Amino acid sequence: MFHVGSARSALFNWLFARQHAGVFILRIEDTDEARNRPEWTDGILSAMRWLGLDWDEGPYFQSERAERHREMAERLFSLGLAYYCDCTVEEREARAKERGGPPGYDGFCRDRGLDPGEGRALRFRTPDEGVTIVHDVIRGDVEFPNASIEDFVILKSNGGAIFHLANAVDDLDMAVSHVIRGEEHLSNTPKALLLWAALGGPEPPVFAHLPVLVNEQRKKLSKRRDKVALESYRDEGYLMEAMRNYLCLLGWAPGGDREMLTLDEMIAEFRLEDVNNSPAFFDLKKLTAFNQRYLQAMDDRSFLEACGPFLDRGPWKPEDFELPVFARLAPLVKERIRTLGEVPDWVDFVFLPEPPVDPASWEKGVVRVAPAPAILDDAIAAYATADWTAVALHDVTLAIGERHGLALGKAQAPIRVAVTGKTVGLPLFESLEVLGRDRTLARLSAARSRLGAG
Repeated sequence: MFHVGSARSALFNWLFARQHAGVFILRIEDTDEARNRPEWTDGILSAMRWLGLDWDEGPYFQSERAERHREMAERLFSLGLAYYCDCTVEEREARAKERGGPPGYDGFCRDRGLDPGEGRALRFRTPDEGVTIVHDVIRGDVEFPNASIEDFVILKSNGGAIFHLANAVDDLDMAVSHVIRGEEHLSNTPKALLLWAALGGPEPPVFAHLPVLVNEQRKKLSKRRDKVALESYRDEGYLMEAMRNYLCLLGWAPGGDREMLTLDEMIAEFRLEDVNNSPAFFDLKKLTAFNQRYLQAMDDRSFLEACGPFLDRGPWKPEDFELPVFARLAPLVKERIRTLGEVPDWVDFVFLPEPPVDPASWEKGVVRVAPAPAILDDAIAAYATADWTAVALHDVTLAIGERHGLALGKAQAPIRVAVTGKTVGLPLFESLEVLGRDRTLARLSAARSRLGAG
């Protein structure tokens, strides 16, 4: 899945590249076979396209550059900057236990002079002294003592490159100038810089590590605990423009206390150096409010087009759906929904042969309204001859309520549930006008019969 944090990182890279007339590279880092599936890659590409993040180069696949990675690893070995190691996990753990120190590799094979062989991994020889400084646009200079960086693996025993080596080689070959990525990668950046220098690279890329995204409990967003897949938000009916705008504000803000930004404004105003280094709260309520504002700002034609995929998944038979009928209700729907995925629930009563059955709504809107039988009887009689307009139906129902000593809201409750199956929905009289006299009267009569029987 495409994590919303990855989407935010991609967006910031894209904005920076567009702002500086640069090249935005899409690289699929698939050296870890266990975390690599074709459908996940397809999901990344699809989500990127949905967000409008068009790439200038790629997608490159690191797995297709395996030979290049091995070539550079062997070069480091030939220069004495890397060595082969045959230590097993159990051996490393046993030695750590003996010395009473923290777990980790102790450099056991540094001077054993091992050649390549089965079961042997290639480790990079880190300096014993000095510090590696990460010049970070967002966090300033961060120092890492070299003595604290163990001799890390760059080629696995099966010959596959580790993330650190593959990235350093690819960044070098692709002339990457800026690496904008999540905060969790800051700790491995010293390894990237050490490899960059060992490979003879020129000035290393500029690094910017973005703040972590947290949930309402201020815990890091987790796929095990939180809804983090961008595809799920797309499938629930969040608009691309709303999601992109919201992601842009996670760690960065424009001037003037503004939040709603066009894409051109994002490109013009985004500043990497103004990104905050504090955790950014991924507020689902705020995202939903953003989405609602974007929905309400849509013109009718765009709204109809956006609703199409969600109407196709409605609970009715395809032949029972009529777009012109939905178009009459669409302006009312647009003012009430938060996501496009909610659209079918607001209009299902029109396209289903019978209203949805909701026992709680029946109990609240009909059974608990004392004069409900009389209200339904009066409505059946009055609606049979009333002008079939929302205004006329409103006036007729108002009169029915006055006859029974009820305000309009109370009087229309049994009618709403009988016709739509729910206590909450679109404006009732506009809904009745669209539904039509015959279907409305049939549903009122069915409800009256049910009430009488019950």
